[in-house]
Amino acid sequence: MPRKRPNEKLLRPIRANPGLIARYRKHLEAAVKAMSSDVTRTIEAAWRRDTPELASDDLPSAVLQRAVNAMRKKWQTGFDTLAQRLGDYFAKAAQDRSDSALKAMLKESGIAVKFQMTRTMQDVLKASVQQNVALIKSIPAKYLGSVEQSVMRAAQTGRDLAGLSKDLQTHYGITQRRAAFIARDQLNKATGAMTSARQQELGIKQAVWRHSHAGKEPRPSHVANDGKRFTLKNGWYDPHERKWILPGELINCRCFMTPVLPGFAE
Repeated sequence: MPRKRPNEKLLRPIRANPGLIARYRKHLEAAVKAMSSDVTRTIEAAWRRDTPELASDDLPSAVLQRAVNAMRKKWQTGFDTLAQRLGDYFAKAAQDRSDSALKAMLKESGIAVKFQMTRTMQDVLKASVQQNVALIKSIPAKYLGSVEQSVMRAAQTGRDLAGLSKDLQTHYGITQRRAAFIARDQLNKATGAMTSARQQELGIKQAVWRHSHAGKEPRPSHVANDGKRFTLKNGWYDPHERKWILPGELINCRCFMTPVLPGFAE
């Protein structure tokens, strides 16, 4: 357990809200499901319509390629719109939740604060939105890239529709898991960045690194750093990554921090 020193207090950690993660994940998974169902219906219909031609060894299927291209255009446009809406909403929700949690903890310590939307917080929020938007927009591109490869390979090798449909279902499962990862990872990152910025504005300079012990493949350097102090301004230097980071900043990192509040007598 982290130890407090004289004249300081260790605040509770502020972590991404599980309910918020679940809502974010639900929206993304619903969009992925709608896309996959539409793509599967369209590809299977094109395959059945073009089956005689597909039997020819020297014919790459223009019908199937057009179907994939139409789906790519349709769903990239849809996800571009969705990305901005979800990115804005959930980044702001993460900020509101982290502000409320920090305000409540400070109140317990006899400190009343009223947060303003400072320039620093605007920058952090904007960066969080941009990261969310970029990842959401990448979902249909990666999914339909895999679909296209499977469709063209099936056409070239003369595979049957059942084999292709199985591949499409596999791509759907992979994309759903990626959507769930994006929801969890992005809200963890946003919560950590916004909390750190707020705490620095309040004069909190140090925190204690806490490893979650939740991942199946923990980073050894993060496990070794559990319970150690770092400065919020610089973060902690990860010897494996060879850069300064904050808890939860790296991909799939679930570490968090315990802020150190100075100025309290024993």
